[in-house]
Amino acid sequence: MRSAVKKCLVALGLTTALAGPTQANAQARAPEPARPNVVFILADDLGWNQVGFDGSTYYETPNIDSIAKDGMRFANAYAAASVCSPTRSSIMTGKSPARTHITDYIPGSPYPYALLKTPYKVPALPVQEFTIAELMKTKGYATGLFGKWHLSEDKIYDPVRPGDPGSQGFDEVLTTVKPEPDADPLKDAHHTLEITERSLQFIDRHKNEPFFLYVAYHAVHRPIMERPELIAKYAAKPHSNDPINNPVMGAMIETMDKGIGRLLARLKQDGLDDNTMVIFYSDNGGLEQLQSQYPYRGGKATVWQGGLRVPLAVRWPGKVAPGSVARDLVTSDDFFPTFAGMIGAKRLPKDIDGMSMIPTLTGTGSNGRDTLYFHYPHYHHLGFKPGGAIIRGKYKLIEWFEGSIGESGKPYTLYDMDADVDESDDLSAEKPEIVAEMAAALKNWRKKVGAGEMTPNPNFDIKRVDWRFADSKGDDSK
Repeated sequence: MRSAVKKCLVALGLTTALAGPTQANAQARAPEPARPNVVFILADDLGWNQVGFDGSTYYETPNIDSIAKDGMRFANAYAAASVCSPTRSSIMTGKSPARTHITDYIPGSPYPYALLKTPYKVPALPVQEFTIAELMKTKGYATGLFGKWHLSEDKIYDPVRPGDPGSQGFDEVLTTVKPEPDADPLKDAHHTLEITERSLQFIDRHKNEPFFLYVAYHAVHRPIMERPELIAKYAAKPHSNDPINNPVMGAMIETMDKGIGRLLARLKQDGLDDNTMVIFYSDNGGLEQLQSQYPYRGGKATVWQGGLRVPLAVRWPGKVAPGSVARDLVTSDDFFPTFAGMIGAKRLPKDIDGMSMIPTLTGTGSNGRDTLYFHYPHYHHLGFKPGGAIIRGKYKLIEWFEGSIGESGKPYTLYDMDADVDESDDLSAEKPEIVAEMAAALKNWRKKVGAGEMTPNPNFDIKRVDWRFADSKGDDSK
């Protein structure tokens, strides 16, 4: 009889009444700690130098800066790739884009007549990949994505289609896309206000349970546009014509920052401040044609530092010391194991490439990483050539695939990043032994993760080398 009653009470969560005194007292002494919420805020094409916590005095980002002020900023944060889809897949899976074969933005451009043939890449994030959202759900988290996904084969999203966020662990979804060039900037063209509103509603709905909220803004991806009066404000500021500043981007960033301020205020209003990790990050470096990444070279879609360096700040009250600065090398692969450690998840995919940031965040240690690898075996419509890179210690080696595979041009360039942050002084001729060592390490890494390799293109046509598609006339507007 007692057993039957206990089964009934177990179903009601009332077993303490039948437990012995020692067990009941132990439960009273050691309540299960509250599972921390996560708000992951991802900007789009935002350069490392477009936030105040990384030194900008032109762009106004008080709310973004407060995340760093109340937590930790990362001085050596990288994206896994210099274009969006690979980095976003890396965030979701904890795996290098080279491993998952999402190495270009989706769908990308094949360049069928270029010197080299691009390797196979998957058309969307495979549904069998175990995502952060699915990870969080194993621990009872509500999950929501509001904004840009860009991991599906197209942008006609369906709630349950394989590759879309609803099939990848997200309970609540709003997917948005960038505006057309002739969109009306007065009508929330980049969906910044809509993304914020839906995120606020999600917080309110789930404030009494643990949640994972992925806020994926479109700012500051082109076409850049904002309200004229806000653009005028930034156009009137000192140094608005400097290459590192852009008045339209300033207006877009301010709108996003105010939205982030509303999210932070809602967490405080709902009493969630002390039990929520907030992350601010960007998916790749900024577009150099719109805003210089000085002092770094290049920008989006390049393997120069300007395409890979990104802002990162993390606030985690009670765990992360306010105003702290991390020097560890970190990348987007690292979020998955970080969240896994935070929620106590033990059974993870064996082939993740990321390293937990928890020792760094809590000040208990370092990730010990001294090397980062990058793989971009694609031509880009802005004119950038395919390449890979390895950063080890103070040196960075770039492999230019047209040189190393196609025997056209220089195969490698080497830079001392301590003395040459703008990658202008090539040391490859002076230090051939370092080139050989780092080139071998980069090649071995690609083999280890199963990266797709470029090959000589049998359809190479010098007259059509810049055509993006087989049926193209060379029109980059497609």
